[in-house]
Amino acid sequence: MVEQNQEIKVVLIEDHNLTRIGLKAALQANPRINIVGEAANASEGLKLLQILRPDVATVDIGLPDFDGIELTRRYRQLQTENPDYQTKLLVLTMQNSEEAVLAALGAGADSYCMKDIDSEKLLDAVSQTYEGNSWIDPTIADVVLRKIRLENAIANGKEAEKKITIRAVEPEIEQVIETYPLTPRELEVLELIVAGCDNAEIAKRLFLTVGTVKTHVRGILSKLCVDDRTQAAVRALRAGIVS
Repeated sequence: MVEQNQEIKVVLIEDHNLTRIGLKAALQANPRINIVGEAANASEGLKLLQILRPDVATVDIGLPDFDGIELTRRYRQLQTENPDYQTKLLVLTMQNSEEAVLAALGAGADSYCMKDIDSEKLLDAVSQTYEGNSWIDPTIADVVLRKIRLENAIANGKEAEKKITIRAVEPEIEQVIETYPLTPRELEVLELIVAGCDNAEIAKRLFLTVGTVKTHVRGILSKLCVDDRTQAAVRALRAGIVS
């Protein structure tokens, strides 16, 4: 369990100076976050990750020497050789194309955020990533959900054009889900969340009040150990709770 007041050491890997300054200012609004290093290209960033061993690194995709996806891939390779390298990688970019998203996550990115994210959500993304959760920007949630459905189809022996690897649900989370299973009504609500329905639409389809739906959603988030609907949908698909 992560201590709530524990310091989060962060390295910023971003080639645009003004963007890096803005990220630094936004993150330092949280007293827990300590910016321990900055790099303007991937080569320098990779060195800092090995020397400083931060908790989290924000990684821009469009770096000048080699891109953030390749940096992520190389760092993951280093991790297989040195278990002391435990930095979690948060890709921060303006690219929301399916190819870029899947390439970053396939390379081993822990989280993926758009650069136009507001400061409060950025802080949450860094904190969630530090705590071991995958923070996925809501604007690319559909891409991630399609990816997980594709892997589920492959796992079930169905034909697919390509295989995309994702990490399974952590054993601790799986145990919690088994210990506190969702009720039949919560499963119905969760299936509609995965389908992209908001609370009003869920209430209409299940003949419930919006207040009742909100209560079910809170219960789902609690039982799945997540903080928002996107994370709930991702975890539900990964755990095979819905398909």
